[in-house]
Amino acid sequence: MGYRQAAVLTSVSFFLGVLFICLNVDYRVLFTPPSERVVRDGIEFYTTFYNSPPAIKALLHSIMGVGLLGLVGKLHKWDDSAMFFDGSSLAAYIFGLAVYLTVGIPACRTVVDPVPGVDSAEDRVEALRVLSAGNTIIIVLLGGVLALQAGEQWARRLESKILQETSEEQKKTDATATAGAAADAESKKDK
Repeated sequence: MGYRQAAVLTSVSFFLGVLFICLNVDYRVLFTPPSERVVRDGIEFYTTFYNSPPAIKALLHSIMGVGLLGLVGKLHKWDDSAMFFDGSSLAAYIFGLAVYLTVGIPACRTVVDPVPGVDSAEDRVEALRVLSAGNTIIIVLLGGVLALQAGEQWARRLESKILQETSEEQKKTDATATAGAAADAESKKDK
């Protein structure tokens, strides 16, 4: 495992950790009967998350960039493994970023800072549900990236094992052929 794969695994694991923390609220919003307490907890959680200091937001976004750069760097190798595993991982990662940018941020903004006279209480609840669903989709996508990276490592190890076995068989065949040729030369010499 190299630095590029470490960058991918670190960023994906970090964001899965952040999203699993959000899942404590998202699960109740999505999968339990709606109640005033669930909505209030969701709004308070995402208000705290949205109003975090700029340094935390910069950290989150820079780690997103590290993951993206790691995947692009791994794809730069451009062999069969890179095209399948890293290309699919890059597609899933970019789709996750697109969900975050197009669903997560606007929905969070609607939940935390509704436009007066435009966004009603029902709009805030609906935005909270959309935000929770978007986070769940991102969890699935990042899990897919981890599964693809694990599959790539498994395939590489399997390939090196097969190449090693083939190399050992080739050496045995060459040794047998050399011994057979030496025996034939010796028998011709005796005649």
